[in-house]
Order: sequence, then structure tokens, then C-alpha cells
Amino acid sequence: MKLVYAIVNNDDTYAVNKGLQKAGIRATKLSSTGGFLMAGNTTFMICCQNEQVDEVIAVLKEHSRKRKQFVPSSTVTGPDGGQSYPVEVAIGGATIFVTDIERFEQV
Repeated sequence: MKLVYAIVNNDDTYAVNKGLQKAGIRATKLSSTGGFLMAGNTTFMICCQNEQVDEVIAVLKEHSRKRKQFVPSSTVTGPDGGQSYPVEVAIGGATIFVTDIERFEQV
């Protein structure tokens, strides 16, 4: 068995959850926060058989997308004072980890 951890941007949580449900894949959702942008994410924990991992990843890829967002950068000081310039960063998509399960019980 495998445990798939998928960290998904909150904007994609609904679509990913519906896609997993439609595929008959059960998941546990946890609220999480990213360290770089301090933005809200959802971490899906999905326990599945080894042969289902590719299907799980396909659903995650289909329903989570990357997008660009402007975030404030650090302040640059100059003769006119301090100014902050927005920087464009890529956000979204899914960060996926797959680990082996030594033991699984559902009680």
C-alpha cells in the first residue's frame, strides 16, 4: 500500500476533492499553510493500493493548475525613500509525496 500526500492550493481544493470523489478515491483533507507565501493550502492524505498511485496522481494533475500571482517584494531603499516592487511568482499545482505503508488499519 501507498500513502499519497498532495499539497494543493486552496483555489483548487474543491475541484480536486470532487475529482477524487468521482474516481471513487477516498481522501482525508487537512488545512495547511505554505511557508513561502504564507497562503492557505489543503493537504490531501490518500491511502491506496500500489497500482492506484498513477490514477491518483492523474486526478490531482487534472484538477490542480498552476497560475501566476504578484506578491510584494522586499523594500528597496534609495534617495527617494523605500519602495516595494511586486514580483510575479508561480503558485498552485500540486506537490505530491508517495510513501510506503507498513501497516494500515481502519477501525
